[in-house]
Amino acid sequence: QVQLMESGGGLVQPGSSVGLFCAASGVEFKSYVMSWFRQAPGKGRELVASFTDKGTPGYQDFVRGRAIILGDNVRKAVHLQMTSLKPEDTAVYYCHIRNLHTGYEYWGQGTQVTVSS
Repeated sequence: QVQLMESGGGLVQPGSSVGLFCAASGVEFKSYVMSWFRQAPGKGRELVASFTDKGTPGYQDFVRGRAIILGDNVRKAVHLQMTSLKPEDTAVYYCHIRNLHTGYEYWGQGTQVTVSS
């Protein structure tokens, strides 16, 4: 049973930074990509950043240059650090892992990030 445990987030000031951490357990497949998605109120879920089992990071344009995603392929964990936060970054952030062989995917429960003064 794959489970994703998320931590981090909370209420932060505009212009500040936030760290989000996710650790997966029960992962027995070796080819995967771990990602952070987010969903703002009234909007669809969108990809933020990803990290493959080969150690390749990827970023969406709206966070490029102000986010870093680091992965630990032994622990099956990812850490997303976002800086220069804007009110529009307010969303529930979800950790995600996808098995690249089967396409099966799993989601964390989400952690709230609120950017407000």
